[in-house]
Amino acid sequence: MRITRVWLVLVLSFLVGGSIQALGADRIKPFILASTSNHGVATVAATTRDQLVDVGYRIIGEYAPYENAQILVVTSADLIAASTQTDLGEFGAVLRVAVTDVDEVTQVSYVNPRYLAHAYRLEGDLGAVADSLSKAIGAEESFGSARGLTAKSLRRYHYMIGMEYFRDTYDLGSFDSQEAAVASVAAALENNDAGLAQVYRLELEEQDAVLFGVSMAPEGDESKYHNDAFQMSVVDFADLRGTAYLPYEVLVKNGEVSALHMRFRMAVHFPDLSMMGKHSFMTLMPSPDAIEAALKTLTQN
Repeated sequence: MRITRVWLVLVLSFLVGGSIQALGADRIKPFILASTSNHGVATVAATTRDQLVDVGYRIIGEYAPYENAQILVVTSADLIAASTQTDLGEFGAVLRVAVTDVDEVTQVSYVNPRYLAHAYRLEGDLGAVADSLSKAIGAEESFGSARGLTAKSLRRYHYMIGMEYFRDTYDLGSFDSQEAAVASVAAALENNDAGLAQVYRLELEEQDAVLFGVSMAPEGDESKYHNDAFQMSVVDFADLRGTAYLPYEVLVKNGEVSALHMRFRMAVHFPDLSMMGKHSFMTLMPSPDAIEAALKTLTQN
């Protein structure tokens, strides 16, 4: 009996201690709100563009995924250096900054570099990048999850049992050479029937890789499940908008073409979404397969 009590005390101590440690762990949220104003998307996007360039960011692409939204895609020496150090780290070679009008308030927001670093399993936490963005365009508050996630949970993230992890990518095609793979994707983005278009193309010479940013704007209701605007109308409904989720990335490396699986990529950017209901993953149940099919057209020339 005494031995049983001793073990019970030890077990309870372990559980309570573990709970305290978990509660004390720093939690990170997916997006950062840089600033708000009433100046409108065009004016604020121009100012934001200048602020980013002034501190050394290179703007490699931008687009308007839908009305009242503009996205700037940036990279830097620090981001590229971090992307070289881990498997599939190339997906973290860019950051997305969004300017969005919501009820006549213009929000500037961006993907949280520290969150992305852990979710994409990069070395380090991109702290220098986070600090430079904060100084350049602001960092009023983080958002996108009520509690946020710990670094540990992000590095092994999946939404639920049976759903994909970071490395469970879409395998979109395989070619005999890197040159052939890049040529196929580039040509298909110039001319395709799936509503896909190139937002940016980033050459990562050290990895012999190319990262493409791809917008999705197909016409017709039958193709809505891989449409950027439709997907965001379902998942991006909170007061602070996660517009910087867009655009999708396609990686070409060693003749292999891949993309992060939507059931990982969307879930990790919007981790609080419910499984059921109007604004839920269930509403987008056909989207993972629809996105895969659309992206595969890039390798089927």
